Amino acid sequence: MNATTPQPATSLPNYITSASPNPPEKRAPWYKNTAPTYAGIFLWFVFWDPVTSGGQALAAGLGTALLGLLLAALACHYLFYLVPGLFGMRTGLPLYIVGTSTFGAQGGFIMPGFLMGVLQFGWLGVNAFFSSMLLYNTFAGTTLSPDSTYPVPGHALLVVIWAALAAFMGLKGIQYVARVATYLPLLPLAILLILFAKTVSGVGRFDPQTVIASQKIAQPLSAAGVIALMLTYVVGFFATAGAAGVDFGLNNRDKKDVQMGGLVGIGLAILLTAGLSLMIVAGAYGQAGANPPSAVTATGLMESIMGPNTAKIFWLLLALAAFPPACFSSFIAANSFKTTLPKVNPFVSVGIGTVVSIVLALFGWAGKVVPVFTIIGASFGPICGAMVADYLLNHGRWTGPRAGFNPAGWLAWALGFVVGILPNFGVAIPAAPVLAFIVGLVVYFAAAKTGLQTPVVPVSGPLAEATK
Repeated sequence: MNATTPQPATSLPNYITSASPNPPEKRAPWYKNTAPTYAGIFLWFVFWDPVTSGGQALAAGLGTALLGLLLAALACHYLFYLVPGLFGMRTGLPLYIVGTSTFGAQGGFIMPGFLMGVLQFGWLGVNAFFSSMLLYNTFAGTTLSPDSTYPVPGHALLVVIWAALAAFMGLKGIQYVARVATYLPLLPLAILLILFAKTVSGVGRFDPQTVIASQKIAQPLSAAGVIALMLTYVVGFFATAGAAGVDFGLNNRDKKDVQMGGLVGIGLAILLTAGLSLMIVAGAYGQAGANPPSAVTATGLMESIMGPNTAKIFWLLLALAAFPPACFSSFIAANSFKTTLPKVNPFVSVGIGTVVSIVLALFGWAGKVVPVFTIIGASFGPICGAMVADYLLNHGRWTGPRAGFNPAGWLAWALGFVVGILPNFGVAIPAAPVLAFIVGLVVYFAAAKTGLQTPVVPVSGPLAEATK
């Protein structure tokens, strides 16, 4: 295909021609938008609490786990976020417009636009599962964990109420949620710091064999296995937010804002939250000595660290702090569907998605975070990889939308997704989300060099300025 052959402007759908870049006067420094928003994502307990992964994350020692965490933080910033953020900063346009240069004017409608909305219901299911689990543990006489047998009647009722209320607020009351969302993430940070202060004396005495014995881990991971696990877990969790760096970047003034927003809001936040969680667990086991606890997560250890009454208060506060992210997932999904399915009532599309979220949470599937994050990483890893290749091929310039379905982008995504999803079918692929990213990058680059790209469609007005 000849990428230089002009296409008539009328071939562009309305969602592209009606787009308008965010002007410079509406942008702000990184510490007012990108960094705090991203940091709020990682302060969500659903990220930092399951990071210990049944004890396997600490099986090769705390130092190895922290090294894996550092590598994962660097991968999130430099591989998954930076180029989308720079695309957003340079163009002032959102992801579903910028993505049309990689996947085509028609293809971008689906990828990443529609896919971003669909995956939000996976996040809603994860949120509903874990938040309802903490609420159940707060008020019920028994304690649930992600490994418990589901469905559980009380937990199921909480899941339905939580997901339905979050979906409704995302559709109709997001402005009220946004008013308190800025401050609620401070609750998880305060809880992490309190728990760390109570357990720090045991960090130096931590012996990974105590976790292996306590959790009855038959095949402990090697150091390389732990690092691969950290990459899979953290990058898989972050993949959709990485592609959304376009939407963050359009609010940034320059490259420094993009870089600093990611280094602080992503890199530092990952190390702080998940790092504290790992050290809290290691410290609690170090303090326990020869009588290790049965739990292996920060929330699971709260009763033994703080006492049952304080633990229940902490669980309740963490659940309340998780409600705004649940609402925002529904809000993002609704906006995605309004763009890609304009003739469908958002209450219908979001309602169907919410039912799916509830089913995932009811039966405990949403609580299996590593397989869930593997799916997310497989879905968005190759998207980010293909966007990076597009960025490099065009020397950092956004070409504008390409006609129809751009074969290079779709081929890159398909092959990357297949590679990324293999671990969920029992195929050992270390750091699958990162490998899916690499496959997406390499395949897009090769496909573009062999002419498998549709032509760029000429644009005018503000969109033409965004391509300069």
